[in-house]
Amino acid sequence: MIDRLRHKRLRLLLKDLNKQRKKQAKQIDILCNDFLTAQKDFIGRLNVIHFAADFYESILGMTDLGSIFNATVAIIKDEIDDSNVTFFLRQDDNFELHIFEASKSTDLEVQNLENSFSPELMDNICQANKICTLDDMLAMGLQVNPMGLSTLSAITFPLGSLATSLGFILVYRSSEKKLTPKDLWNLCSIRTGLSRAISSCQQPTHLLE
Repeated sequence: MIDRLRHKRLRLLLKDLNKQRKKQAKQIDILCNDFLTAQKDFIGRLNVIHFAADFYESILGMTDLGSIFNATVAIIKDEIDDSNVTFFLRQDDNFELHIFEASKSTDLEVQNLENSFSPELMDNICQANKICTLDDMLAMGLQVNPMGLSTLSAITFPLGSLATSLGFILVYRSSEKKLTPKDLWNLCSIRTGLSRAISSCQQPTHLLE
């Protein structure tokens, strides 16, 4: 009788210990996952800071638009390989395009996507003054062969400030190498400095109507 009670108490004790062990193991897994996520986020932020630092170093001392554009395109293409970059700058009621050599890997259907940008579309993108996806551009009036769109990953990101638009930059490449959130973070990290550099090389900025 006494032995049976002892065995029963021992089984209950072991059962309780197993529950506690599983609970602790689950808590450890959660802590490890949180740590790995935090570490990944930290590394991501460091990469963005590194990208921005390289950019600012590359344009240091430059006072003409051509040099600034070339340096900016070089660092974007180095980070976002096989990408195509075009600057759209507001010039009174028109836009001035600065087009650079297209990536050879880009599908011929969309290799010159910037040529599909009408004045109305360019103005709409400036008015939006935000990062625009392909869906945004289509809603604003972009007209491109639907077959070509399936092979394309593209965004525009604004130049200027919340109240002022200097224009925007178009970045696109093959959908096989879809643009990622990391690419957007990198581009956003240089927006302010690039906008100021462009503004300093231009006449007074153009206010949005």
